[in-house]
Amino acid sequence: MLEELTALAAVGGAAVVQAAGTDVWHGVRRRVAVLVGHGDTAREDVELRRLDETGTVLGPDAAGDRAVERMRQESLWQGRFEALLDGLDPSGQERAAGRLRELAAFVAARAGDTAERTGDATADAGGTAVSGVRRSGTAAAGSARAVDTGNAEADGPGSTAVSGVQIQQTRAPHCSG
Repeated sequence: MLEELTALAAVGGAAVVQAAGTDVWHGVRRRVAVLVGHGDTAREDVELRRLDETGTVLGPDAAGDRAVERMRQESLWQGRFEALLDGLDPSGQERAAGRLRELAAFVAARAGDTAERTGDATADAGGTAVSGVRRSGTAAAGSARAVDTGNAEADGPGSTAVSGVQIQQTRAPHCSG
């Protein structure tokens, strides 16, 4: 059971980092604060401040090596979740584990794609170059984020280039009746 809880704490840490800076961040930070605060509003406030710090250091205006900071924050939140689980009795661990699973599933379903520090991309002869996130059709739903993406260059007729985020939603045909 210990290995499962440790793995689950790691999944929770990854979910917090994945959610930071996305449309679901505020809901995720509240869920995490309630989970880790374990019903104590003063502890929840402390966790909210920690989560705000995570949001700041992973935000678009953050300085430094983002990949290193993402790993650091993931480890920090994994440790917070491990400490939480370690301090609970078996039934409390099971409830908290269920909430961590729900959190991870929520973030996976809603946080969307992230492209960060991508390389350059070039398209020619009618091709498409993407150095960020490009979605269309039914896969266009959800949020997406691009940070420090490389240059995308299109050369030639019919070629397209995307640097950043491009979402093309298709609309269902309008039927009148």
